[in-house]
Formats: sequence, C-alpha cells, structure tokens
Amino acid sequence: MTYRIRNIVVAVGLALVAALLTTFYVANYKRHVQQSESTVTVYVAKHDITAGTPGTDVIKSGAIQTAQASKHSVVPGAISNPDQVRSLITRQDIYAGEQVSLRRFAGRAEQGVRAQIHGTLRAMSIPGTPDALLAGTLRDGDHVDLIANLKIGNSFAVRNIARDVLVLHAPSSSGSVSATKPNQGTSVLLAVHDNREEQKIWFAVQNSAGWSLALRPVANAIDSPEDVEGAVSVLKDGVSSASAAHYTGSGK
Repeated sequence: MTYRIRNIVVAVGLALVAALLTTFYVANYKRHVQQSESTVTVYVAKHDITAGTPGTDVIKSGAIQTAQASKHSVVPGAISNPDQVRSLITRQDIYAGEQVSLRRFAGRAEQGVRAQIHGTLRAMSIPGTPDALLAGTLRDGDHVDLIANLKIGNSFAVRNIARDVLVLHAPSSSGSVSATKPNQGTSVLLAVHDNREEQKIWFAVQNSAGWSLALRPVANAIDSPEDVEGAVSVLKDGVSSASAAHYTGSGK
C-alpha cells in the first residue's frame, strides 16, 4: 500500500467516525428536545384566589382545574393532587391561570388567628380587668357573651351586647394590672362580625359603667330571649306587687 492510499484510507475512516458522532449528537439532541417538550398535567387557578382562603374552600368552590404544561415549565412545588392543599390556607394571592404551588400555601398554625377569620369576621382586641375578661378561666377557642351596664338618662340598664363570640386569644392568668389603671395590662382577642357587632362591643367597652364576658357552654348552648334589666325590673322581679310598689314608689 502506497503512502497516498494509506492517507486516503485514514481520511475516509476519520470522516466515518465524524459522521457517526454527528448522527449520535443529533439523535440525542432530538430526544432531549422531545422530552423537554412533552407535557404533563398540572393544576392552575380557574380564577383569582385571595390570600387567607382555606384549602377546603379552594377545592369545594372548584377554584382550581387541570391543564397541560411542558415539563420544563412546571413551577417548583406544583401540586399533583388537590388533597395536598386541603388542610392548608393560602398565604399569597393566586392569580387566574397561575400554576398552583405549595409555596403559595401555609399551615393553619403558621397563619395564627388569620386562619380563623374570614368573611365578615374581624379580630378585635379588648382591654379590661382580669375579672371582666375571665382571666385564668377563658381559653383560646371558647365562646362568650358580653354584657354591659349602660347609663340611660339618670338610671342604668344591663343587657347582652353580643352573643356567641369566638375567643381567638384568651388573656393570661398572670397578667399584671396597675392599681391606678385597672383596665390596662390585660386584654382578650375576639372574632367579631363587622359593622354593628364590633361597633356595639366597642361602644359598651368605652362608655358603660361596667361590662364583663360570660363564658358559654362548650356544647349545646341555648340563648334565652333578649331582655333588658334595670333598677325597677331588678327590684320587682320575684317579689309581691305590694312590696314592689312600696320600694319603687318611694324611690328607694
């Protein structure tokens, strides 16, 4: 074999190797592109979901739906099953068309009282004396009534201002209270409805001659008909007409 023929054979061999390498690279690249372009099922928001929405409501209202997305576009933490968010609550807004990710949710414990207020409920802090706030007795999750002694002209009347109010955070039994400012140092956090209920409670706390929380039964609580008690009704209740007339008539 002459020198020239040997060089030709070597050149042809190198060309064949280069062609094989090129074919392998192209095939591998096409396979990679096809894999990256293959789609998977993800969950997206059907409409805007506001922060603070419980996962149960997200599922029940049909706020999320399935969609197809390429593998490389799947966001970190994307859910593969709605049950993954059932016990959680949204910590951030989720916008329509956005993939639903666990990063947009948090546990209820992490949200604190925010997980317990929704709709018309508002968290409201009420300062008061340990006795009025049932400090040491009241616990988080209890339900209470609020009664107040309101001045009407020259007399006073007592009535229930609000019923069945959820206690978000009970006062500490060890809270220190100043002798000169007995209404400071202790407070309770309540879940009250906006508009009339929160206004009535705040008015009573700020303007009544005295007020107190009353602990409701844990289960099967029943409310009596609404009533207002004043000096006359308290004196007359349970006594004879003659005795009641004597005291109410004399002004004692």
